[in-house]
Amino acid sequence: MTRTETAAPGIATQTAPLLDVRDLKVTFNSRDGAADAICGIDLSVGAGEVLGIVGESGSGKSVTMMALMQLLPASADITGSARFRGQELVGATSSTMRQLRGARIGMIFQDPLTAFNPVLTVGAQIVEALRLHEKDLSKKAAWERAVELLAEVSIPQPDRRAAQYPHEFSGGMRQRAMIAMAIANRPDLLIADEPTTALDVTVQAQIMDLLNRLREERNIGLILITHDLGVVAGAADRIAVMYSGRIVEQGSVDEVFYNPRHPYTRGLLAALPKIDGEAGPLVAIEGTPPSLRNRPAGCAFRPRCSVSVERCSTSVPALLSLNGVETACHRSEELQRISA
Repeated sequence: MTRTETAAPGIATQTAPLLDVRDLKVTFNSRDGAADAICGIDLSVGAGEVLGIVGESGSGKSVTMMALMQLLPASADITGSARFRGQELVGATSSTMRQLRGARIGMIFQDPLTAFNPVLTVGAQIVEALRLHEKDLSKKAAWERAVELLAEVSIPQPDRRAAQYPHEFSGGMRQRAMIAMAIANRPDLLIADEPTTALDVTVQAQIMDLLNRLREERNIGLILITHDLGVVAGAADRIAVMYSGRIVEQGSVDEVFYNPRHPYTRGLLAALPKIDGEAGPLVAIEGTPPSLRNRPAGCAFRPRCSVSVERCSTSVPALLSLNGVETACHRSEELQRISA
């Protein structure tokens, strides 16, 4: 049984999602024409739950979250619905989003070195995040809170480190400082965009342990965007696999990893290095993802798929539930029988 199926304290149920996204679409307009980056996705995450979003670069993982936070450029046209605790985010005013961002919804950006301001100390930037949402908080009290937050994310000598600049931190420490700033105002939802990229495996494990501890202690919902299927396997309750702007498979980690129904998911898992002594080269998914402006007719994965049939070239498969897992493949039932 997965974590979301138990009744343990702090674990979400699927009856009242913290974030509920329906038919989200994002189109970028330019002189070269429109590019459909997100083509109508549905996803949800509950309080205390971890949703892992995986896929190749360009599949739309980060764009989806940036759209929810209204951090995309003006050329992006966003439609659909995204309700956070019942409050609509799509089309929300700038004033509303400023109240939510950093306070009720925190985000750990992909590259902490560029996300931090290089000319301000780490402590000053955390102070700014605190006082932005707590107007009555004094500078002294905010600084003390900033030091406490750095200590909470296991940064040694937090009082001294708070007075240092981002370039004086190691990669792992910058990531921890970014997490400290993201949780400063005790958000209900935390979006972690590639939080373990470019870190060695030991630091990766420390960062994931930290995020899991914060999730359990604060009962926050966590959306984990990553390329690393190993990270998702060890941390997430549910997983959403994205390809070319669509979710092609979604379900519990156990179901998706042990009985994948979509050829793309099967390809990602087959490309993982084996540690059981099995010899042979890694199995790669041939080809490249399609252009956002020139997707093939029918299923976007068809040109790279080894099990496609004629129907795949004419009809876009809908995301349908099959024994508790949502899959967008015309042959998902056959692939399930093969995996079983």
